[in-house]
Amino acid sequence: QSLKNGIKKLNSKYKRELHCPVCEEMVKQPIVLPCMHSVCVLCAAEVLVQRGYPPPELPPEPNTPTSSPITRSPRQTRRPPPKTDRLDRVIRTVCGTHPGRRRKDTPPVIMLFPCPTCGKDVELGERGLADCLRNLTLERIVERYRHSVSLGSMAVMCQFCKPPQALEATKGCADCRSNFCNECFKLYHPWGTPRAQHEHILPTHSFRPKVLVCVEHEQERLQFYCRSCQCLLCPLCKLRRAHSGHKIMPIALAYQTLKEKITKEMNYILANQESVQAQITQVEKRQGALAMFLEGARAQRAGTLNAQLSEKQSLLENAGLLTYTQELLKETDQSCFVQAARVTHSRLVKAIENLQHFSLSADPSFRHFQIDVSRELKALSSMDFIQAPLAPVIDTQKTLAYDQLYLCWRLPQDSAPAWHYSVEYQRKVESNGTHCSWQRLDDVGGTSAVIDKLEMDSVYVLRVRGCNKAGFGEYSEEVYLHTPPAPVLSFCLDSRWGLHAERVALGKGQTYARSVPGMTLLQAADRALTSCHLTSDLLVADVSITQGRHYWACSVEPGSYLVKVGVGIEAKLQEWFHLPQDMASPRYDPDSGHDSGAEDAQDSPPPFCFLTMGMGKILLPKCGVSNTSTGPLTAPLPPRLGLCLDFEKGRLTFYDAHSLRVLWEGSVDCSAPVCPAFCFIGGGALQLQELIANRSTEQNPPRRVTIQTRATDAGH
Repeated sequence: QSLKNGIKKLNSKYKRELHCPVCEEMVKQPIVLPCMHSVCVLCAAEVLVQRGYPPPELPPEPNTPTSSPITRSPRQTRRPPPKTDRLDRVIRTVCGTHPGRRRKDTPPVIMLFPCPTCGKDVELGERGLADCLRNLTLERIVERYRHSVSLGSMAVMCQFCKPPQALEATKGCADCRSNFCNECFKLYHPWGTPRAQHEHILPTHSFRPKVLVCVEHEQERLQFYCRSCQCLLCPLCKLRRAHSGHKIMPIALAYQTLKEKITKEMNYILANQESVQAQITQVEKRQGALAMFLEGARAQRAGTLNAQLSEKQSLLENAGLLTYTQELLKETDQSCFVQAARVTHSRLVKAIENLQHFSLSADPSFRHFQIDVSRELKALSSMDFIQAPLAPVIDTQKTLAYDQLYLCWRLPQDSAPAWHYSVEYQRKVESNGTHCSWQRLDDVGGTSAVIDKLEMDSVYVLRVRGCNKAGFGEYSEEVYLHTPPAPVLSFCLDSRWGLHAERVALGKGQTYARSVPGMTLLQAADRALTSCHLTSDLLVADVSITQGRHYWACSVEPGSYLVKVGVGIEAKLQEWFHLPQDMASPRYDPDSGHDSGAEDAQDSPPPFCFLTMGMGKILLPKCGVSNTSTGPLTAPLPPRLGLCLDFEKGRLTFYDAHSLRVLWEGSVDCSAPVCPAFCFIGGGALQLQELIANRSTEQNPPRRVTIQTRATDAGH
């Protein structure tokens, strides 16, 4: 019996999900409002009319086989009249409100619909209800529910039987958009006619289209999903300028992603349902025990109180006896006194005996009637069904500052789950050590966040905390991120001057490059005892710098043999690369711009400025800002190397991109367009820092792709 009651309660709650919040009945032709709540289309039209809006554009009524004289049936007299009372009432009301106004003279009206579910006025736009998609999923759920519940009031009746002899429909025709009983279906779909080929389905109150179509472009299917706008798009809507730069994915991918998320959330709730039910059972047991304890204490104290009341009654009787005795002593007639005194004397003797054995049954302070429930309150307060999340742990390896701030974190393993997160950040003022006010990003989903619109060359403090039904948890440890000293320059690698394509290969997107030493290096190594004439492989940026300050970052693999990173005049770089230099010559030193011709013109800035890295080390040349010694120094290679070029001043600064610590600064000639350049000597690889704005915070990290170079002929 308890199981049946539980099923009834579940069905009633499930049924409430299928009701329209306006008419409180099963939804019919539901539409999805911009606030993501559903309502009947006719109910929505009536609400708009009551607010005085122009008549909404309602979807067309379903066609029937009797909609034209050609298909008129001999059983026409048995057809019920069309149910258009609600629609007529809407149109009559609207026509009375706006008489004689032409469509072209009507200014565009932005409709506000009062959603009864969330209580907010949602904006529908100029087309009103025509911009709202039908909730076909809800319609299908309602149909399945109607067929699963065998109630006469929910039965779908035949539309072509006369009401006194109306029969329940057994078939529905998707082409005719009507419901038929067996007899009417045979009459309207005779054998040997095109109607016999119509598709018959289960009876339904709503003949929906097979797929969702765009509300603006008819007959165009919705095949894409815009994550930025959170809306469905057709192929024509995808080409609009309003969605340029947005994250658009195919509907199949969005379907799979949302289905996996909902399945994961539902599985989590089902996995914790047993523990919650066990706690509820425990609470009920404690409630029953507490109720029994309270009932026993009540009965005990009620008995004590009743005894006290009986003693009070006896005392009141003794008080009345004393008053009566005092009046009796005033009697002067001796015979009358003796007659009454005998009874009074016996009552006084009994009263004296009672007084000699009298004791209070209850404490006058009533302390026994006070119940100590401190233990029960402590037990109730300790029963937490869900706890607030613990302090998140910020992943310092993935957190970085580039064109934007990218913050990544995770929850400890023993932490309660978080529904969403709150990210807070503030700028630290270096002059006086104070901080600006905290700024906040609320309702952040996932475990990463991107923060933009920040000031350059500034230190920001960041922290994050999770939130669930129990409230906000503790803050994470604060992290400090230093923004770049100049705007970030975005570019790709270009091998337009490459002479050794068999040794250098570019990855997808042209932000990753790998150089593999080929047969040329082996042949040069064979002549190492006599001379070593090696050429380097040069890669340049696909953009040139002609003004301003710019910053970019890259990472060099520690196992690289020799990689030079820097800038140079575009024309000089091309000339230098096409005229290979002797790598073993003492005059060849492209670091800090000292190329083969720099010694002849010491007064002018050099046309190149490079730093050399290799085997996990970085060479810091002499005469640098941060190098005060007489000779060059070596330092550990940082995970990421940052470069900042000041074109007007002709200065190039190298940074440790993680902490923005200055490594070295040199000069470069900026009298002509300058471009970033990268040189490979031997095997090596480098990766340009990807813009945070181009990366997706919810997609999996890209897989490492091994680039295979072409095998060279041993004879070349």
